[in-house]
Amino acid sequence: MTSMLEIPDLLREYDRARAYTDQLWTDLSADEVRWRPHEKSSAIGWHLGHQAHVAHFMIRNLTAAEPSPAPELDPVMDAANPEPARDRLPDPARLAAFRTGVADRVHARIGAIRDGRVGAPRQLTVVATTLLTALINHEYQHDQWIGEVRSADLGHALPDRPQSDLLTELDGYLVICDL
Repeated sequence: MTSMLEIPDLLREYDRARAYTDQLWTDLSADEVRWRPHEKSSAIGWHLGHQAHVAHFMIRNLTAAEPSPAPELDPVMDAANPEPARDRLPDPARLAAFRTGVADRVHARIGAIRDGRVGAPRQLTVVATTLLTALINHEYQHDQWIGEVRSADLGHALPDRPQSDLLTELDGYLVICDL
């Protein structure tokens, strides 16, 4: 059985999801990126770092043992840490650089799998398509919260949601699924 979703299509969707995330936050001030609705809530900046943190750990743990691109951010962006402990956020430029660096590693590693430059390329292709689907869905999962805070709490308009034949909406969330 093969997936109807192919790696090149999924990489484009990953980039589309990340571009939408950027539309949700890059025009915000540093204070807005760090602002928390309440003590038991995370700032937009945490969600941005967490999206990249999860992408790195999934790539690292499922396809290649790579060192963290930002070990100092690992304890801050881990969802296992309770919200009150999520205060040491980097500035927006550092968040952007972290996100870009992780996305570059996702592309490099998945590209190596796509091109067969790995051991067990067919098996890793199955892993890569599943992994990319999860990364895309995770990006949109946090985009939903970022968008809600952006519009309801910070009073900024929302950009148009991305359009793709591979996206659907479930429970108000954009998702990609191979149904």
